Amino acid sequence: MNTARGARGAAPRHDDRRRSFPQVAPREAPDGRFAATWWGNAWVEALEDTALDPARLARGKAYAGRGHVDAITVTPGRVVAYVHGSRARPYRTEIRMRTLGDEGWERFLDEATARPEHIAALLDKDVPHALEAVTGLLPAPGDLVPDCSCPDDGYPCKHAAALCYQAARLLDEDPFVLFLMRGRGEQELLAELTRRNAARSAAETIAAAPLMPTVPARAVLDATERPGPPLPPPLPVPDRPGRPAVFPPDPDAPDPLALDLLAAEAAARAHVFLTTGHDPVASLTPWQDAVRLAAAHPGSGLTASTRALYRDLGYALDRTPTDLARAVAAWRQGGAAGLAVLEELWDPPAGPFDRARPALIAADFPAFRPWRNRLSTESLQLRLGRDGLWYGYESDAGREDWWPRGAPDADPVGALTDLLGR
Repeated sequence: MNTARGARGAAPRHDDRRRSFPQVAPREAPDGRFAATWWGNAWVEALEDTALDPARLARGKAYAGRGHVDAITVTPGRVVAYVHGSRARPYRTEIRMRTLGDEGWERFLDEATARPEHIAALLDKDVPHALEAVTGLLPAPGDLVPDCSCPDDGYPCKHAAALCYQAARLLDEDPFVLFLMRGRGEQELLAELTRRNAARSAAETIAAAPLMPTVPARAVLDATERPGPPLPPPLPVPDRPGRPAVFPPDPDAPDPLALDLLAAEAAARAHVFLTTGHDPVASLTPWQDAVRLAAAHPGSGLTASTRALYRDLGYALDRTPTDLARAVAAWRQGGAAGLAVLEELWDPPAGPFDRARPALIAADFPAFRPWRNRLSTESLQLRLGRDGLWYGYESDAGREDWWPRGAPDADPVGALTDLLGR
């Protein structure tokens, strides 16, 4: 009996915690390093920093470059492959590392769902530095333990070094391989991120929902014989459009994503008509309209419809999902003016911009460096818009990866205070 199949001949279940990758072609980065991403190079450095023999590392890199590493299998805490050496029979080689405990994964999941830009980066196969800083996903020197069936007792031997270098190429292509090495499969991780993001969005919606005035049903029914109670006053105009209903998939119904977009679009435009009396779409460029559509879409995380929306809109306009997510954050921060602040550099006239730095210093904030319409530290930035408002931005220290944060303010101290949550 074939035990690989379930009862009644069912197909075997997908094992999310075991992935095998065919032999990958080596590719040296433009700067001469073996990996192309910061996390791929950090993986290599963790082994190189504890290697006892640089010559073995050099031979291992040459082995990897000549394609001596066969298919690689990754499971939690283990990377295994057969590596060809000087003998006809390849050696079984592996790299072991500890998996991340429940507490570490809790920190990772909390941090990833706390900021939409982190989720967008993961969808775009990028690992924000902030997630690594919080959870320690990448191995430190000494965390990687090499082992090989060859007779060489080097630490590591050239076969293990070759495997390490080639594993870095897998991490370049898909950072979820790193998460698997640390103990969580991609589907398992995405499902948990989706659940947490949905719960967080629902909690925010409930907290923001106003109490609606009501009339008792019995009083309405009794009004058939005598005048009924007066109707409640009209509800106040909400601060923002409501979220449309969730449309379940049905093979005989229209695409649920299309229905969702139509409902969100109708709600957004109706809200603008109700409050301003003009059409917000007529003067927008295709890119601005795409950003507006994505910003009006319910949620900002890992639902299937949101992934498809960001992918399709980005592809149509030759942008990445991360580009779109950043623009959506800017639009939600300040509308079309906020998007212009994200994308436009300009030279403000003397006046408010020149007075901003002394005001920030007087409020005990760190010294900001001026450039064009921007004031920056290593991780904070204020941008002066043409509308006279200051817009807050934040980045991981040492990276030019600025994301809109907080509410715009005519006072730079107020904008920075809101950005920092003081």
